[in-house]
Amino acid sequence: MREFDVIVLGAGPAGEVAAGRLGESGLSVAIVEPHLIGGECSFYACMPSKALLRPGELLAEVRRIPGVTEAVTGELDVRSVLERRDEIIHDLDDKHMEPWLTDRGVTIVRGAGRFTGERRVAVGDEELVAKQAVVVATGSGPAMPPIDGLKEARPWTNREVTTAKQAPGRLTILGGGVVGVEMAQAWSRLGSRVTLIEGGERLLAREEPFAGEDVEKSLTEQGVDIRTGVKASAVRSDGGEVVVELDSGDSIAGDELLVAVGRRPNTTELGVETIGLEPGKPIEVDDFMRRPDMGWLYAIGDVNGRALLTHMGKYQARIAADAILGPGGPCLILDGARAPRVIFTDPQVAAVGYTLAAAQEAGINARAVDVATQASAGASFYGRDDSPGTSRLVVDEDRNVVVGATFTGVEVGEWLQAATIAVVGEVPLDRLAHAVPAFPTRSEVWLYLMEKLGLSGPCQRET
Repeated sequence: MREFDVIVLGAGPAGEVAAGRLGESGLSVAIVEPHLIGGECSFYACMPSKALLRPGELLAEVRRIPGVTEAVTGELDVRSVLERRDEIIHDLDDKHMEPWLTDRGVTIVRGAGRFTGERRVAVGDEELVAKQAVVVATGSGPAMPPIDGLKEARPWTNREVTTAKQAPGRLTILGGGVVGVEMAQAWSRLGSRVTLIEGGERLLAREEPFAGEDVEKSLTEQGVDIRTGVKASAVRSDGGEVVVELDSGDSIAGDELLVAVGRRPNTTELGVETIGLEPGKPIEVDDFMRRPDMGWLYAIGDVNGRALLTHMGKYQARIAADAILGPGGPCLILDGARAPRVIFTDPQVAAVGYTLAAAQEAGINARAVDVATQASAGASFYGRDDSPGTSRLVVDEDRNVVVGATFTGVEVGEWLQAATIAVVGEVPLDRLAHAVPAFPTRSEVWLYLMEKLGLSGPCQRET
């Protein structure tokens, strides 16, 4: 048996940040990880998926720029793309991740942790005891819908699709959310024939409608076969191919099937029943990231179900660590569906805060203004004037502040921090009008959005 001030279960980005912050503050900390330090994001999600997406995105942009498109006449070298992906994920070796933790005094315990009681965690034959707190940061895993024959077909999840060693000839994707559309784009540009099946009426259902429309148009132009409003009723493996039967009566045959219909919290094998919680369910927490009825238990990242995004898990880790380290008020400001988010398709989708519909559902007296993303002089150097893209602000009319923003277009992910500052800082619109964008940059889109809101000048006259 070993005692520590704090035990952190899971060494993904959220767990790493919490453990490092606590360790460098002088607490004795153990971090328990059964697989790879760095977690899903570093090895099977954020990093490898962007490595697969970036080459195709760059080539598409180059081909939109006269003078450069003539110089680039070849196609993507798939082998080189996959080799670079493997470099980025270090060939699934996490040894380079250890020093960041050990330099902060954190003890790494390799193995699957499981609760055996209050503040007690078993790892193999060893028992760890936390004197102050246990932080659960075990993340989430892919959800598998109850479709006849699906399990037997051995479908891909995000892990297999982001680490595949070659492009499948035919790839079928279930799910038109972030993973589905990103992987449809990545592999279609790497040579796969892709069919994407979405049970809802549109892609990216949680974002503004124009975001899904822009992405669907782009994927269709790339040759992706998109089926919306239909669901898989059965799956069967047949002679080396996977056949998906649809409730419309059609069937789709492919070489590989990716299931990307959502995530589930990793609490099933965690022994949470020994502390009165239900396996398979998210661990609900307050704004300190603490379980309200257990002063010693914290949950951060995907496992608490509040915001399934790496950067939000790291944000929650800082909140939890600060709560463990000493007194202070809850500081959570941005959470859940309002978190900043980027979908790395072409066009990209970048959003923060409310969509218009979500703001209205929340009881906000909201209105939205839109301008074309390309509607600035700076946009002349990106794509062409007819490149797809819309920029939207959602405004709280009663408080005169921005409560949401969505941008679609070329490389708009780098715009998002300005919008996040406006939303989180609740910057009054009449003050925001003084934030002068440099010319000629695409940030001038903010000037045109302000004009659409009626802020035609920095000094508004009384009417």
